[in-house]
Amino acid sequence: MIESIIGRKKEITLMESLKESSKSEFLAVYGRRRVGKTFLIRQVFENDFTFQLTGLANAKLQWQLANFYKALTKQNPHNSNIKPTSNWFDAFHELIYVLELSKAKKKVIFLDELPWLDTPNSGFMTALEHFWNSWASARKDIILIVCGSAASWMINKLLKNKGGLHNRITQRCKLEPFNLAETEAFFKAKNAVLERYQITQLYMTLGGIPYYLDMVDVNMSSYQNINRLFFEEDAPLRIEFESLYESLFKKAQNHIAVIEALSQKVSGMNRDELIKAAKVNNGGGTTTILQELEECGFIRKYNSFGKNQRGNIFQLVDFYSLFYLAFVKKSSVFDETTWINGIDNPAFRAWSGYAFEMICLHHIPKIKEALGISGMQTNTATWYSTDKSQKAQVDLLIERRDGIINLCEIKFSINPFVISKNYAEELRSKIAVFKEQTKTKKTIFLTMITSFGLQKNEYSNQLVQNSLTMDVLFN
Repeated sequence: MIESIIGRKKEITLMESLKESSKSEFLAVYGRRRVGKTFLIRQVFENDFTFQLTGLANAKLQWQLANFYKALTKQNPHNSNIKPTSNWFDAFHELIYVLELSKAKKKVIFLDELPWLDTPNSGFMTALEHFWNSWASARKDIILIVCGSAASWMINKLLKNKGGLHNRITQRCKLEPFNLAETEAFFKAKNAVLERYQITQLYMTLGGIPYYLDMVDVNMSSYQNINRLFFEEDAPLRIEFESLYESLFKKAQNHIAVIEALSQKVSGMNRDELIKAAKVNNGGGTTTILQELEECGFIRKYNSFGKNQRGNIFQLVDFYSLFYLAFVKKSSVFDETTWINGIDNPAFRAWSGYAFEMICLHHIPKIKEALGISGMQTNTATWYSTDKSQKAQVDLLIERRDGIINLCEIKFSINPFVISKNYAEELRSKIAVFKEQTKTKKTIFLTMITSFGLQKNEYSNQLVQNSLTMDVLFN
């Protein structure tokens, strides 16, 4: 079964190692909704759990405990001594009783949607701490796997626990979306014949989220699929946005406000700009919101080249959210042809260019590999001119240990990109302004990253040191 899993090699290796460990292991698996956490755990362990429980969404304590009891009795049908309980301390005591009877070499406990089990004033965390600290950790045959999409809970209450579980998590696994190579492999497994340009367009809207990618009809074009998934009356991803954030974060409205504010300025905002645009308080609560969004991969925090930490810029980098806020939220359910009819308008071209930049930022190791500098120490950044009289911006730059800076220009088009006379002048000016304002003494290599490469002409020959196509992002 493991052979059929797309990607996830590092995560599979980690989970397989737990089976051979000489001590009890406590694994926390987290990541955004729909990324495939539960699927991966079930595949690696082949559904061979000594005990498995999935928390109930928005359910009170008595229902969670009833669900626990039913799961325990269903998975141990011949044991008539299991008792229903009224609190989590006794529930875990019943679990210990069942585990001590098990003859399995490794007793694997899988608690899925763990945050849902921790209802207000339920004592769940105290009971879990006691179960692990007083019994499981003292043994050598327990694998406790906990999983949850509610990122704020998993990070703050489990991974950063300051109580009885402080530093007790033995392994952690943050499950990331697929990269482009894994996305291509996913579609090949579905016998799709989609070319890389079409796959890239789908990635621009869906990211590498397996659940979303599985909705793609491989017998339709990328344009048709995007229209069907987002713009038709019953489109499944039209109603996903608020559910996505509400499932991940408690009191998600402030998280959504930050995301919506950042969508208005694709290059990003500093903290003061963001607080004003999102209308949130300038305090610890906002700091926590930003940390949670960054941990889940919705935003990134970066510094412009040459700036210190106080110059942090926050930028929205989640593909689904970018596309939803740019096009879907404003559209009417009664106009199902909005997308198809607008695929060559200025808004589409601006979005596709920016989305392709985001893809490149998500695949920097692939770009470094194509440039032959995988093993070299580098610093990646963006840069923009602070002099209003000399406007210039660099999408991506790679500062190398060998005295070179790859200044990357990223362009998305359906044909080989042509450097015109005017654009050549713009590039020369940008390089000059960058050198003047940063005072760098390093050599600048202009690096073009395009969908289908450059059309050779005098300007490309004079200016460009490296030309990469989108194919390098799939390697």
